[in-house]
Amino acid sequence: MSLGRAAAVALVGLNGHLVEVEADLGGGLPGFVLLGLPDASLAESRDRIRAAARNSGMPLSARRITVNLVPASLPKRGSAFDLAIVVASLAAAGDIAAPPGVVYLAELGLDGYLRPVAGILPAVMAAVASGRPRVVVAEGNAAEARLVPGAKVTAFGHLADVLAEFGADPAKLERPAPAPAWAERSDDGNLRNRASAGTPDKAPRAPGAPRAPGAPGAAGAPDLADIAGQEQARYALEVAAAGGHHLLMVGPPGAGKTMLAERLPGLLPDLTDREAMETTAIHSLAGGGGPVDRLIRRPPFENPHHSASTPALIGGGSGLPRPGAASRAHRGVLFLDEAPEFSAKALDSLRQPLESGQLTLHRAAGAATYPARFQLVLAANPCPCGLSSGKGRDCRCSPMQRIRYFQRLSGPLLDRIDLQITVARVTAGHLRSASPGEGSAAVARRVATARQQQVERLAAVGLARNAELGGSLLRGPLRLPADATASLDRAMDHGTLTARGYDRVLRIAWTVSDLAGRSRPQAADVDVAFQLRHPAQGEAA
Repeated sequence: MSLGRAAAVALVGLNGHLVEVEADLGGGLPGFVLLGLPDASLAESRDRIRAAARNSGMPLSARRITVNLVPASLPKRGSAFDLAIVVASLAAAGDIAAPPGVVYLAELGLDGYLRPVAGILPAVMAAVASGRPRVVVAEGNAAEARLVPGAKVTAFGHLADVLAEFGADPAKLERPAPAPAWAERSDDGNLRNRASAGTPDKAPRAPGAPRAPGAPGAAGAPDLADIAGQEQARYALEVAAAGGHHLLMVGPPGAGKTMLAERLPGLLPDLTDREAMETTAIHSLAGGGGPVDRLIRRPPFENPHHSASTPALIGGGSGLPRPGAASRAHRGVLFLDEAPEFSAKALDSLRQPLESGQLTLHRAAGAATYPARFQLVLAANPCPCGLSSGKGRDCRCSPMQRIRYFQRLSGPLLDRIDLQITVARVTAGHLRSASPGEGSAAVARRVATARQQQVERLAAVGLARNAELGGSLLRGPLRLPADATASLDRAMDHGTLTARGYDRVLRIAWTVSDLAGRSRPQAADVDVAFQLRHPAQGEAA
């Protein structure tokens, strides 16, 4: 029988689909035909695996080889299919006896060495979920693959090792010397020759994971104690962390907006096992963060430049769309500094994930869905020159210029931002008289207590944070007495507060109450929440 089979995984977004790789040896002119909607990098595997097999001492058959990737209607991309294709092809020729039920995920170099690929974590998760826990990967992906519970991972360094495991004649196998790692990237980000640095060619790469903010109080982690003054902004940051609220800070340059935003992840609790697996899977697929050998336990922090395009922010690219900054910030913080400088199209593209917590991107090659449940933090100057102190004494911008500048943040986007505060300019007197504030570790403990209180209160309705509360709950089981909401009722009757703003103030009030250790908000909590919701630049609440 001239038919060989193996298995691999095709990723569409974070969803993995098991792919059966069939190889058939037929008559006619020698050739290699690859079927099943391969992209360009996958179509090039024909030449890669021929060279890899030859340099491993087990060349492919000279007969016509037809490889079919089933299901044929599913788009497939990337080089992770290389190992499965060569195993199926050699099994069809009878050179090896490939065991059934094994999933192969690795790229092949021309010298036969197995190269790590991006997206191993979601691919192995899909293999285990489909009942194929036995997985073969490159050594560089071994630690990441073993993060998946239930996976039985075998890692190899060279194709010859795989073939020997599956019954190939060891006398025929070859293993060329590895190429010198002349271009390893050093800690300072510069390329250097590994040999000149005194590191052996086969030295293991230092363990790593996608960078995420450290735990509160950890060495090197940004700490709230570094911020002088800004009591209201510090408290707004604590409320945002406790309730999962989105935050807008408006203030002049140097007021501390960026410092505050960078310290928000340090106030958030560690990710749960499920959240850590989701977040690590996204960073594994996105690549660029180095080898992954542990789950991301701290909330990630993404800070794209204001020149970022819409695809860079929400995901995209040619072929099947890739995750963008919004998905990489899943379960963490997406910080947009100089928010009015982003394009209006890019900013408004965030409105859907702010509501649904996920992004579905459609392209000609197919659609991909990525989770994107993040906390959005926006920072903006009050005017184009940034010198306005609130009264315009230092500002040369006209009133119309200031209005147009801030109107780049659309009303529908601002409506989704619960906390909207003004960060005042820091004076020399503030710096001299400001006493050291609380550190991130102390604030994080209060945040964790408040979060636990929310989980216990909202578990019956399947929610976990006050930011997720809907109007039906706020006017139903969580309805506050009239004396507690009297100030909000008056503001709404006078037309200074909309119905949506009313609900958002109540969400914040519940968080303020949780931080104070109370079971229900009081009138004072509602008043504090109303001040934290005060729209920047006079926009309607």
